[in-house]
Amino acid sequence: MAVTTSPTTTRTERPAEQPRPRARRRRDRPNVVGAVLGVVWLAIIVVPIYYVVLTSFSEQGEFYTRNPLVPPGDPTLGAYRQVVESGIARYFVNSVLVTAATVVVTVVVCLLAAYTIVRSSRRFVRTSYSLFLLGLAVPLQATIVPLFFMLGQLDLYDTLLAVILPSIAFAIPITVLVLVNFLRDIPRELFESMFVDGATNGQILLRLVLPLARPALGTVVIYDALQVWNGFLLPLVLTQSENIRVLPLALWNFQGQFSIDVPATLAAVVLSAIPVLVLYVVARRQLVSGLTAGVGR
Repeated sequence: MAVTTSPTTTRTERPAEQPRPRARRRRDRPNVVGAVLGVVWLAIIVVPIYYVVLTSFSEQGEFYTRNPLVPPGDPTLGAYRQVVESGIARYFVNSVLVTAATVVVTVVVCLLAAYTIVRSSRRFVRTSYSLFLLGLAVPLQATIVPLFFMLGQLDLYDTLLAVILPSIAFAIPITVLVLVNFLRDIPRELFESMFVDGATNGQILLRLVLPLARPALGTVVIYDALQVWNGFLLPLVLTQSENIRVLPLALWNFQGQFSIDVPATLAAVVLSAIPVLVLYVVARRQLVSGLTAGVGR
């Protein structure tokens, strides 16, 4: 009796394809809502800048007749010429002096304070840090009247110091907060190794803290400079003379009794914004590094 054997066929079965994770599939989808909101936010920011720049190149009479979003038919530099001839250079120098003095003193004082707060464990130091943070809760408007009387008693009213000193005081709390949080991320082993090598606090500050804290220093420099450069309330209340005015107050020169020279005013705004743009272009890398410090740690 013959026995027939059927040939056995071997078949390699392919593994079943694993379904793609739901989170990955969501990531692959285009974020339409986010893109639309981003475009809307970009338009909200760009359109006013576009309007200011266009209007600064038009004449006062044409400003009331043309479409504000259409370029002027006959662009002119008359508004900029009027701003330069009005003596804006004097206001520009005053703003530079006030901003530079405030930023330099604030950064030096706050860097020393932040280093002491991070490295010291004394109770007095911790209490002083709490007092620095308490300054964040005090609004500038609540102190303007006491400042007016105090500076008058010190014979500092209507001087640049009347603007510089309060600006330093109100810039210190936020600057100390940013620098302390950044210096706390520096490993303590680096400080201890330099102490073992015989380095003093001054040498540690110059050779270790300053190089590592450049992103944080760039951030606070730009932030404090913007706050002082655009400050209006302190110069308005604490100064009076024409030769003491800063750039925000210079815009009043183009306001008449019954009308405002809009192109000249916006030309002054454009000129006053140029130094801020230059500062941002120079220190943008430090600013971004300071704002993203600690992310992902």
